[in-house]
Amino acid sequence: MQELLPLIAILAASGVLAGFAAGLLGVGGGIVTVPVLEYSLRFAGVPEEYRMHVAVATSLAAIIPTSISSARTHHSRGAVDWQLARSWGLAMILGAATGSVLASHAPQAVLALVFGSVALLIAAKMLLPLDHLRVAEDVPRGAGGALLGALIGGISAIMGIGGGTLTVPTLNLCGFPIHRAVGTAAFFGIFISIPGTIGYLLARPAVELPWATVGFVSLVGLAVIAPGSMLTATLGARVAHRLERRRLSQAFGLFLLVVGSRMLYRALA
Repeated sequence: MQELLPLIAILAASGVLAGFAAGLLGVGGGIVTVPVLEYSLRFAGVPEEYRMHVAVATSLAAIIPTSISSARTHHSRGAVDWQLARSWGLAMILGAATGSVLASHAPQAVLALVFGSVALLIAAKMLLPLDHLRVAEDVPRGAGGALLGALIGGISAIMGIGGGTLTVPTLNLCGFPIHRAVGTAAFFGIFISIPGTIGYLLARPAVELPWATVGFVSLVGLAVIAPGSMLTATLGARVAHRLERRRLSQAFGLFLLVVGSRMLYRALA
């Protein structure tokens, strides 16, 4: 137990930071949790070829309470677009379930490649002055919207993120006000994290993983990360409605630049 205390402290701190980032920036706490988990799991006896799988699955499970907590706060401020939620919801759920099943059977390098590539794209969006860039006057509905929702759900489940990392920039590019995009993305995190987590829980790894790991979900990691992330998600959501976000986005973009580069290096090496 004494040897595990530093690991527990690292995971608890990552949960606190991930929850705050999820509520504040709408980027999904998993973008913080996954790289920390992937590095830390080496000290918990997880085989190298499955560390990314366990990190992604555990992160996604921890996003369930975080998304609920963050979405409730944003809903209380009228920042969730329920019409869009109904339009994209089912496709996003199916995409997340499919993504978790595919990721369960993918090599670790593939997961690292997907995570690193998307992290670098989001870092570029946060670092560059693209806040006023628009590609459409409104978000796609109907079949186009369903396809976009399914893609966001699937990629998010593969990365172990709640969807805000992809949803917020997408909605922003389609003319959504930033606070409404963040609030709606927080609600979409529920559509992604629950079916995605179920897929990872039902997975059957080819090797025996450490105690209290169900499928690819580490219950110990979940128990350490979830409480702090749930509490700080509410705080982050409240702060999001008060602050000018440009400098915060730039700081987080630098973090993603480092994380994404490391993941890509590992995948390609």
